[in-house]
This record gives sequence, structure tokens and C-alpha cells, in this order.
Amino acid sequence: MKKSVAVLGLGRYGISLAKSLYDMGADVLVADKDEDTIKEMAGFCTVAVVADLENEEEIKALDLKNMDIVVCAMGRNMSASIMVVAVAKELGVPLVVAKSSSERMSSILKKVGADKIIIPEDFGGNQSARILLSDTFMDYFQLDDTLSLVEIKPRDNWIGKNLIELELRKKYKLNVVAVKDSQTPWGFIDPQRKLGKDTTLLVIIETSELNKINKN
Repeated sequence: MKKSVAVLGLGRYGISLAKSLYDMGADVLVADKDEDTIKEMAGFCTVAVVADLENEEEIKALDLKNMDIVVCAMGRNMSASIMVVAVAKELGVPLVVAKSSSERMSSILKKVGADKIIIPEDFGGNQSARILLSDTFMDYFQLDDTLSLVEIKPRDNWIGKNLIELELRKKYKLNVVAVKDSQTPWGFIDPQRKLGKDTTLLVIIETSELNKINKN
């Protein structure tokens, strides 16, 4: 099912994220106070709105309650970031993500309700989009042009099976590097160990196979 995502704030990171989300098939609403930027985004999103993101009423007028994810992409505007996060949580948005430029800002945004903090130096727009739209990916790092290191949750049809049965290397061109669950930290995996719902796998996979592993 298509996810609906609002990207609020269109600096370099916000634009990159919004375009990547849209290219990956999400319904994307973007908002920013800069009219020229909004005009330029018209062909790269579902809806583009001019809005003052420091104004509570203008944020509420965006109808964020119908969004699966709201991303506050204004890492250097503390007041607007706080307002967006607070309003989104008040409206019951399931996942509110906020860009931050400092540890202090991260701490404040978490206190007002942000579910996830993104540091642009650690996460590019395309990388963030893959994580946000995925029910499988927990974290994602592109190692080079061909390989990625990905933290994933097992798909439903993997639960109760071990690596030998699943043949993940053959099907998805991946290698399981480590495993953890709610009771144990990261460690090497026994190929005969059955995967559970609380299992997390760290895998190296060919980047071209990422979409295949994320399909239901």
C-alpha cells in the first residue's frame, strides 16, 4: 500500500528526500514558505503548498492527520521544528521524523514528540527515503556503488525458519553479517537458528537487490 508522507521545509535535504520518496512511489506533500521553491517542486511531488511553518494554523491547514509520516526537514529553525513536531503529534501522525543540526536540538525535538531524529550528515535524502518507506529496513548504509549494509527485520514468511531453509544468499544476493534480538546483543548467527519476530539481521546486499527484499 502506498504511504503518504509530508516533507515540511525544502532546503537541500528536504528537496532530495521529497524527490526520492516520490520516485519510490509515495504520495508526497511538500510545504515551504518560499514560493519559488514550491513552484520548482510541482513536478516532483503529489501536492506542493506555500505555508509559514512557524504558524500553527497554517500547519494544521495542511491536514497532516491523514499522513502516515511527517518529516520536519528544517534543521536550523528550532521554533518551526518544534511547532511542526508538536502539531503533528497532536494530530495523531503515526511517525514524526525531525531533522536536527545539534545534540541539543535533537534532545528538545524528542521531548516534544519526535519519533526519529535524522542528522543530514549521516543520512542523505535517498537513504532516508528507503528507510522511511520500508517495513523491513531499520537502517541502511551504502558501502560503495554496488553494495549496501542494511539492518533489517525478518519478513513474515521468514519467521520460524533458519538461514539454511531460507537460502537468502541465493534468493537475494545477501550475506548475513550478524544478528540480535530483544534478549541478546549483536553476534554471529548460527545458520540453524530459527528467526523470530524480535530478530534483527545485519546484512550485506547488492544495492540492486534492495527493492526485491523489501517487496511483500
